[in-house]
Amino acid sequence: MVFDDPGEERPVTDEMRSRPVYFIGVVAEMTEVHPQTLRHYERIGLLLPSRSRGNVRMFSQIDIDRVRLIQRLTGELGVNLAGVEVILNMRDRYESQRAEHRRQVGRMRTRYEGEVERLRSALQRMTREPAPRSREEPDRP
Repeated sequence: MVFDDPGEERPVTDEMRSRPVYFIGVVAEMTEVHPQTLRHYERIGLLLPSRSRGNVRMFSQIDIDRVRLIQRLTGELGVNLAGVEVILNMRDRYESQRAEHRRQVGRMRTRYEGEVERLRSALQRMTREPAPRSREEPDRP
């Protein structure tokens, strides 16, 4: 925003990180990877950049992070591209399962919080209402 404090950083959301805003030349420069290498990664399925209406490759921050991971695996760890594919597939599957687990935990939390609230309300009603008198108790004047 125009009036935001310039020293105040806004948190980066998943939506922002997944937005395809970078052209291939910019990504190549940012990651120090030749554009042809990026095209090769796409061809073999390691990268899946979005396409604009004009069919131009558009990369997100998530794509850039993936390129950097590919660089680390191949450059620093000596993994070949077939190994990178296996690692990335396992990582993607893990992230998908992790997201599903978080959704399930969220649903369970909501359900249990509702149940706790229902029980709390029932307890309050029970403690507020006078207990029913037993038939054996004599009436007092």
